Amino acid sequence: MATTAVVGAVAAAATAPAAAADEYATAEPDDGRRPLRVMTFNLRYASDTRPNSWGERRPAMRQLLRQEAPHLLGTQEGLYGQLQDIATDLGPHYAWIGTGRAGGSRDEFAAIFYDVRRLAPVEYDHFWLSDTPYLIGSKTWGNTVIRMATWVRFRDLGRREVRGGASAESVRSGGGEGGGSAWGSGEFYALNTHLDHAVQYSRERSAALINDRMGKLNPALPRIVTGDFNVAAHKNPVYEAMLGGGRLVDSWDAAGERSAQYGTFHGYHPLVPGGDRVDWILTSPAVRTRRAAINTYAMRGQFPSDHLPVQAVVEW
Repeated sequence: MATTAVVGAVAAAATAPAAAADEYATAEPDDGRRPLRVMTFNLRYASDTRPNSWGERRPAMRQLLRQEAPHLLGTQEGLYGQLQDIATDLGPHYAWIGTGRAGGSRDEFAAIFYDVRRLAPVEYDHFWLSDTPYLIGSKTWGNTVIRMATWVRFRDLGRREVRGGASAESVRSGGGEGGGSAWGSGEFYALNTHLDHAVQYSRERSAALINDRMGKLNPALPRIVTGDFNVAAHKNPVYEAMLGGGRLVDSWDAAGERSAQYGTFHGYHPLVPGGDRVDWILTSPAVRTRRAAINTYAMRGQFPSDHLPVQAVVEW
């Protein structure tokens, strides 16, 4: 387990989350499966540059996150103080794991927030997207910006272990998970990353490294990968590399239902219907995505970030 991580357990009290704006946060049918609400969100690093300074954006960010109440939230670009603000705004039921890409609290994070009522971390680690992945702050593939990934093995507190071929929850719902599969253990991996914005070679090497590192994790456990990949889905070799060989599927394409599509990077300009998705939630093939959404929330015209959050309701 890495020793450089900042693990943020939230102590500050906050008001309860507002009711969800749509079915994303309320899509939990009473069938015992307890779907997991997942979000990936490039936060846009905190700055004082108006009209989209962090001080101006924070109220919209707070309202959005309280409204959607994700169980699992992969963030990109957040600075340490900004992540502390978000932790405070989310309230005492959330904690987070991450480390600055320059080490400790320095530079941007690829942090993972989680609802402690639903998820408990079992182990975690970080690696840098370079030829020396365990050298803090390393970059060797032509990118001038440090890039990294954080992963966590979670225990899902909303599931029960499989005994005798079926979980207690699946028995109540009339279903079954034959054979005592490890999928019933209630554990899974979450990996969060942010690939380079400029160098394709770096992105391709990064995708290969992420695949290699995930291949060394317990193959019996499902995966959820969140990130800003800085390339459009279906339009770049990086996308094919991440999904190649059936390792992962795109939750957007696999979803039983989905919202309207917009370009997920808008740069505070008018939204682009049908635009490119550069922010993805990928999952193991056997993970079912009930619903996927690109959230266009703004508060009185103020977007929380220069990216739109991408969400999925998943189960296995």
